[in-house]
Amino acid sequence: MTDQAVDAGGVGRSAHEVTEDYFLGRTRELKELRADIERAGLDTLAGRKAPRARVLLIAGRPGSGRTALAEKLVRQIARRYPGGVLRARLGEPDGTPVPVERTARDLLAALDRHAPPGAAEDELTEALRTALADRRTLLLLDDATGAEQVDALLPDSPDCLVVAVSTGPLTGIADVRPCTVGGLDTKSAVELLTRYTGAVRITVDPRAAESLAEACQGHPAALVLAGGWLAARPQAAVSDLAKRLHAGTDDAVDASPPARVFRHVYDELSTPAARILRLLALAPAGLADPHTASALAGCSVGSARAVLDDLVTLGLLRAVDSPLPQYEVPGWLHPLLCALARSQERPAELQLARARMLERTVRLLQACRAITETDSPQAREKLNAMPREVRFPNPRAAADWLRIRRPALLACARLAVADGELDTLARRLMSQLVRALVAHEGTQAAAADLYGLHSLVLDVAERRGLPREKAAALLNLGDVDAQTGRTRNALARYRLALAAGREANDPYATGRAMESVGGAYQELGDHDRAADWFGRALAERLARDEREQAARLYGRIATAHTYAGRYGESLRNWRAAVAGYRKGGDVAAHARALSELARVQEYAGRFEESLRTCQEAAEWARRAEDVRLQAALQLRLADTLEHLGDPTAARLHRAAAERMLGEEAPQDGTEDDTRAEPDRNACEIRSPSGED
Repeated sequence: MTDQAVDAGGVGRSAHEVTEDYFLGRTRELKELRADIERAGLDTLAGRKAPRARVLLIAGRPGSGRTALAEKLVRQIARRYPGGVLRARLGEPDGTPVPVERTARDLLAALDRHAPPGAAEDELTEALRTALADRRTLLLLDDATGAEQVDALLPDSPDCLVVAVSTGPLTGIADVRPCTVGGLDTKSAVELLTRYTGAVRITVDPRAAESLAEACQGHPAALVLAGGWLAARPQAAVSDLAKRLHAGTDDAVDASPPARVFRHVYDELSTPAARILRLLALAPAGLADPHTASALAGCSVGSARAVLDDLVTLGLLRAVDSPLPQYEVPGWLHPLLCALARSQERPAELQLARARMLERTVRLLQACRAITETDSPQAREKLNAMPREVRFPNPRAAADWLRIRRPALLACARLAVADGELDTLARRLMSQLVRALVAHEGTQAAAADLYGLHSLVLDVAERRGLPREKAAALLNLGDVDAQTGRTRNALARYRLALAAGREANDPYATGRAMESVGGAYQELGDHDRAADWFGRALAERLARDEREQAARLYGRIATAHTYAGRYGESLRNWRAAVAGYRKGGDVAAHARALSELARVQEYAGRFEESLRTCQEAAEWARRAEDVRLQAALQLRLADTLEHLGDPTAARLHRAAAERMLGEEAPQDGTEDDTRAEPDRNACEIRSPSGED
């Protein structure tokens, strides 16, 4: 059995987290949940087979131990599900629902089923149901904010099981009985305190320990805070804290047990630690590392890490199991920190803290990308000029940082755009994040994240009235749409990009958009419009005396005419392409253009001309040392000679081609494509802000 894990909210969890460290009691709840798995559903009682997966609901307030209970249940029953365990978090720290499409994409990735970038919610959820149709899989959906989220992710297979964790009922999903989680029993509560304080302090005054558990109402989060506070103060008596909490109950009747304990713990923090803690309300996705805390508070990285470790000891943060230091703000604590930040920090200070965090993230991303470019003297010089604390020792360390911090980085970009007041920093952040992802993972592997980032860039560009950035984002989004077969969507984006490029008076964007519109029409089979738009793009290139790009566009126009059967027009444009490459000194492109010219001459029935052109192309391919193209041309020569009635010469050329292919086999296992034009769907990543 595989134990796959994905956290759509950005926090990676092992199957043992929390359950091993903090799980106590809950015997009755576990028994009820396991019995609920075995009981017959309403459909079964009616004589029908259950059409979908059974849903078990664990309901409780954040910090009540509901996730620990779910994890314990999953560990107990995981062996029954050989398809593995999948995990997803459906709520952001502030309670905002995680979009279903993001969760579905992450779950598909955990199953090694990568969906096309930009796919809609319906397409992704259908793909997820298809992937789970023949698997007996267990899904743990944590922090569900509503029934709609869970329902959209439910497998159609009754062999799967979904364990959902939520604050309230999931009204709308049939046959779900909630298991409501309350406080721990007194024995378990005292045992949890003992894990922090040690047995001696509890043994000498068991009544005080029971009184403290009562003051915390058996709430696990409150007990963890109380235990952490006592562990940090070995001389303090358990009874002292119990009395303080009981005395403060009347002042905060409506406050939850964790909130009452938190007030006492927070009041005794040092001023720097208290400020760092409340500013962690700004940490993206509730995740922080020493750099995030350092930037938010304006202190050194070392000081920030020491404070974060102290906060973990007190139970105010959770250390994430990760090769790099990373910390999670508990869900129950996030609203309390937000309230503190609003009451104790001026709005300008909060905005400055956000700006410092974004600026630090930009610098880290710059260093993350620059470490991959050490062959360039300019890149090395720029890297050495960066502060030591934001540099990476080697590319592997940078790649690991990017992988581990990726959920927080993407959340940071989304929050920066949603903020609306720091758009310049947001644009720089997204530009550097795009470049870092491409540098370490490549365009194809990071395509889904890049699509989301380009969409964010488009949002900022439209909000700020930035036509140049709008054109760049639309072109990038259109390229991804074209790559994934959504050609009409791509065409619409390319037309909008053309309008934005003209508004910005950006010749690059305008020419690129025209060519992309032509490519979309060609994909749709409208070769007349394709040739027309390629021609418009050609006129732009010629006006700027860009001869190499003009030669390439002559080839694209020729290809459109070839598809339309207008061989005369195609031949004229291929000759223009050949002349352009020859003048530009591009030997390899010159050989490929001659090869295409010979192909069209053959289509037109001009076999003698095709033979001569093919021989010339073979000579240029030899000069370019392109063995695969030489072999392809030898095969074409053989075909042409057969048409001309010379089978003996044809066999000689075929034998030569076989020798060439035998000496240099294709490294990628694909057949040779000798067209002069590049892939029209090649996704060109352009910096949204135009800066490095």
